[in-house]
Amino acid sequence: MNESPGQEFHKAYADDPAGAKVSFDYTITEAFMPTKERPRVTVRNLLKVRPAAGTTRYWQERRPPRAQTAGVAEAQLRQEATFTAGMASAGLHPVRAWVRIPDGLVEDPDAFAEFIDYRLLVRLATAENQALTLGEHGILNHPELTRMPYRGDFVTGVLAACNEIEQNGATAHAMIVNPYDWWYSMLGKGVLAELTANGTLISRTRMIAPGHALVGDFAVAARLLDGGRSEIRVEEPPPGTFATPGPAVVAEVWEGLALHLPTHFFYMTPVVDEGWTPR
Repeated sequence: MNESPGQEFHKAYADDPAGAKVSFDYTITEAFMPTKERPRVTVRNLLKVRPAAGTTRYWQERRPPRAQTAGVAEAQLRQEATFTAGMASAGLHPVRAWVRIPDGLVEDPDAFAEFIDYRLLVRLATAENQALTLGEHGILNHPELTRMPYRGDFVTGVLAACNEIEQNGATAHAMIVNPYDWWYSMLGKGVLAELTANGTLISRTRMIAPGHALVGDFAVAARLLDGGRSEIRVEEPPPGTFATPGPAVVAEVWEGLALHLPTHFFYMTPVVDEGWTPR
């Protein structure tokens, strides 16, 4: 890739500010990462990627009600012996982010490209975090996600969730936490170094409420379905995107999520929850 998405889009925008559009035959959140100088694990980074062109059929194991597992001889020793296998399907869905181009910026090609690469694509990565975590088709909205209430210490709750994953015959591969908990409950306590030594990845994002955590065997339990195409274009955004109406620039990728093992995800929630709204 010789040019960044911002450089390619600048050429189109300079020629036609009202109708500029550039299509890419790759997913720009994967191929161009504006935060590479400041490493930070995104939700995408936790998942193995599977190319997809449309609806994908995939295998899935589920946890049946306890009443249906009474006859399984080793249910207490190996919880996964009770799981039932079947098929599920998932489609691709657009993930979008928007910016407005400042007046006069097009006259400086380098600054224009930097604005697209370091503002629009960063917002697209945030939108991707949102879609994969709490979006309509994200992990937190899966009906069979196990919710695990805890009382008291946040780190103790995280470790309890890691234990539950391994009691299912899996590995506590990764977790998603709110930046507040990373900075105030985990940093400086020794737990981050221990989790790193264990190979456990941590993605911190505002798409998980403070005091909550999504812990799972991400590497085995899910696949990011990647449409392998992207677009940056001028378009009228939906109402409420900005304070005032008018055209803007949107970046768009197409993705989905195949959740093979919802049994291997635990959503840690504090017993006292006063509510939360994504920022």
